[in-house]
Amino acid sequence: MTLPTLTPAEAKRLLDQGAILLDIREADEHARDKIPGARLMPLSRLDEAHLALHEGKPVIFHRKSGARTQGSADRLSAKVGGAREAFIVQGGIAAWRKAGLPVAVDRRQPLELQRQVQTGAGSTALFGTLLGLLVSPWFFAVPAFAGAGLMVAGITGFCGMARILRKAPWNRSVHGQLKHA
Repeated sequence: MTLPTLTPAEAKRLLDQGAILLDIREADEHARDKIPGARLMPLSRLDEAHLALHEGKPVIFHRKSGARTQGSADRLSAKVGGAREAFIVQGGIAAWRKAGLPVAVDRRQPLELQRQVQTGAGSTALFGTLLGLLVSPWFFAVPAFAGAGLMVAGITGFCGMARILRKAPWNRSVHGQLKHA
């Protein structure tokens, strides 16, 4: 079952009338920027989430751009179980921001883990290539290793670099402190 979408303005109107806004991104994404009042309920932990506290109130789900939210509509709809109205913010937090609605940004929080992995893998590939060109062709093994790691991550869903970065000091607090819906 697909969930109906709301424009950010329509979602804001429902929120002002008591609806519940659930951010289904991961904790690291939610920590950096969020819609004020949104409660965190990561999609990866949806099965563990308990929505009974919100009985009777409409529930509005959002992610970054809305595409992955639509792809998860069946799971979200099953979680709500028809007990109340449920919607998806069309375009996610990106559309919310573009509509001029408030977004709380905390630049003290680290970038989301995926962007850290992209930065790390890209830097490794770039510097390995430069060293291979300027110092020794043996350094071309570095970008090859980074590329192989990205392929393994894409195929299997296991990303060693993400596992390492998650334990980095600047990321530890993000994954342990945020409260879920």
